[in-house]
Amino acid sequence: MRRRILVIAEAANPEWVSVPLIGWSLARALADIAEVHLITQVRNRGAILRAGLEEGRDFTAIDNEAMARPLWQLAERMRMGQGRGWTVMQALGALSYPSFERAIWRRFGPGLRAGEWDLVHRITPLSPTNPSPLAPRLKAAGVPFVLGPLNGGVPWPRAFDAERRAEREWLSYVRGAYKLMPGRGRTLEAAAAIVAGSRHTASELPERQRHKVVHLPENAVDPARFPALAAPRGPRAPGPLRACFIGRMVPYKGPDMVLDAAEPLLRDGRMSLDLIGDGPLMPALRARAAAIGPGVTLHGWLGHTEVAQVAGRGDVLAFPSIREFGGGVVLEAMAMGLVPVVVDYAGPAELVTAATGVKLPLGPRADIVRDLRAALERMAADPAALAPMAEAGRRMVASRYTWAAKARQVSRIHDWARGHAPRPDFDLTGETR
Repeated sequence: MRRRILVIAEAANPEWVSVPLIGWSLARALADIAEVHLITQVRNRGAILRAGLEEGRDFTAIDNEAMARPLWQLAERMRMGQGRGWTVMQALGALSYPSFERAIWRRFGPGLRAGEWDLVHRITPLSPTNPSPLAPRLKAAGVPFVLGPLNGGVPWPRAFDAERRAEREWLSYVRGAYKLMPGRGRTLEAAAAIVAGSRHTASELPERQRHKVVHLPENAVDPARFPALAAPRGPRAPGPLRACFIGRMVPYKGPDMVLDAAEPLLRDGRMSLDLIGDGPLMPALRARAAAIGPGVTLHGWLGHTEVAQVAGRGDVLAFPSIREFGGGVVLEAMAMGLVPVVVDYAGPAELVTAATGVKLPLGPRADIVRDLRAALERMAADPAALAPMAEAGRRMVASRYTWAAKARQVSRIHDWARGHAPRPDFDLTGETR
């Protein structure tokens, strides 16, 4: 008999990206191997119905808009710019979130107490700043509660304080105060298992709870979106190095650093560069690209299929972001056969190994640009030599970072949380530990 799992994903939406897509993708992957009922917020209802799920049978949409919408509107005003002020959004979201879980208990509490579900797993919010009012109630009812993957709060590097201010991250200076939030201690104490999406997040959890923690990055890829994942790429066509950047065009992600580093190679035809994404840096990037010449193409936002078509022709993902929690774009690049070049800090650094990519030391902006240029110079000298790294990355993603693989990994955590198996320890990169 398949396990009966109540999956809580306040953000779960097949038509969005980032956290909502993670919540949706993991919930659906778990539904392939267990009896899953998804509980999400009402704003996701339309997209989930369009995806073919039946309300009541497959999912329940909780309407706590009376509390959530006013706080969301306040956060939008306080963040002072679209896509900025992430910490503000998380802080105000944490104020409305308890009303969501209280509504879940009113709806599902009787069934949980009656043993209708074997386990409850809260996937989103990913932020470790959101306590769970449900957790103590589930423990009292004898229902194992799995929390996570939790991720977030990676400290801003000191050399990039200007970028921190540009992102309107003024609340991040006092982010550590979340550890004093009422309910946080009770949540961690009541959880049967805690999934940490990054080693930094694991390090922030209290020592007395570390025995419950399993490290498992939250990101994975959908093979249907990346046909190249199924088989090795063919021989590379002759020509200059083909690099791309994918992401928001904002200072901390570093598209301007990519242009600075690549400029000599672009001017003399040793490299081409595709910039995929949009954001406040676009006007400046367009001006720079026009001055450099025809080697740079700015695509703006592209759909999933178009991203794979453009980036899939490349050799390298140049992604010198200095503050990424998860780094899903790095996994997607490897799924397309690209070799990632990332900064050795936070999420991307946990996904890239010496066999699959290049990690640049974290330092001031000028040092990152210098080291990125040196890496691109080496690659441009012999682009065909990147094939073994690209293939190693493709194999790693295909075996460990599809959503089906992620569901199997999470299933082992569920077995452990229920007392049916030992604590899992995942080999996530294939490197010898």
